[in-house]
Amino acid sequence: MARTPTLRLPHLAAALALGVALAGCAAAPAPNDGSGSAVDMAAEAEARTLIDVRTPSETAQGHADGALLIDLQGPDFAERIGALPRDEAYLVYCRTGNRSAQAIAVMRDLGFTDVVDGGGFDDLVAAGVPTS
Repeated sequence: MARTPTLRLPHLAAALALGVALAGCAAAPAPNDGSGSAVDMAAEAEARTLIDVRTPSETAQGHADGALLIDLQGPDFAERIGALPRDEAYLVYCRTGNRSAQAIAVMRDLGFTDVVDGGGFDDLVAAGVPTS
């Protein structure tokens, strides 16, 4: 009868450590993670189509000039995002960076390849991006 090998504690610990290390590789850092300067963010914003995924009440308090206002929580979000050209460059922002990351995930699932997370609106303002 064949004997089933047993997993020893050191092997289990090594496998767990490898799993944790690989999980950390899954997410790419956003440009607003502190690795770029405000000048870099302003240049990114100037070179890309801006998409504000905040609610209408949030965007009424101010938004980046020329930004497309497409509420992530709106019932037509996927339809409106899906109607955009997939080969253009986009910078997506929200209030804090959470919804922009969610929107980018949807965009990538739809086939968009050149999308940047601009983080929160205040980050863009601090970078000198023109706002209304």
